[in-house]
Amino acid sequence: MGTQADSEMANDDELALLQRVAKKDREAITTLYRIYHARLFKFVYRLTNSYTAADELVNDTMLVVWRNAADFRGESQVSTWIFGIAYRQAMRHVSRRRMRLWPRADPDELASVGNPDLETEDWIRRALDSLPAAQQLTMILVFYLGLSYTETARLTDCPVNTVKTRMFHARRKLREFLAESAGAQHEDRHETRHERRDG
Repeated sequence: MGTQADSEMANDDELALLQRVAKKDREAITTLYRIYHARLFKFVYRLTNSYTAADELVNDTMLVVWRNAADFRGESQVSTWIFGIAYRQAMRHVSRRRMRLWPRADPDELASVGNPDLETEDWIRRALDSLPAAQQLTMILVFYLGLSYTETARLTDCPVNTVKTRMFHARRKLREFLAESAGAQHEDRHETRHERRDG
């Protein structure tokens, strides 16, 4: 993982690009697009579960960045600002089409939540699906994007204490779900061994 100095350096570079975008520098927006495309695509795909929607939303997000770069005041990381735009674009899309919010996270990014032996994507997805939408989104923002509680609160427009509460309950529920899944798998294996012996 990068150091705080690396993160600050990257933010300074992106801030310089954003300032150029504010002056309608097309080369700067192209560079920002290349920096953010893959991460934005993964993020909005995990919110919408649609490749077509994700592709459209990434372009919509960067169009908003192009139009509103001059409004950025530097009160957060450039990445937080851009992902905040992507989040709001995705929420409008979900609301407009009445789609289900569908966050996703890679197993490695949730390693600290439960038993590493349970890190299969299917289980992680089912575990996340068991959470209320607000807790799902909080897990995605904190674990997948690596946002702080303060940044997550700003992005989702809620108090920091609410973010902390959601994380507390989400962690507890995920641990319970993964533990139950592990127990069920163990019982299945045990029964299979008995069936083989008895067969």
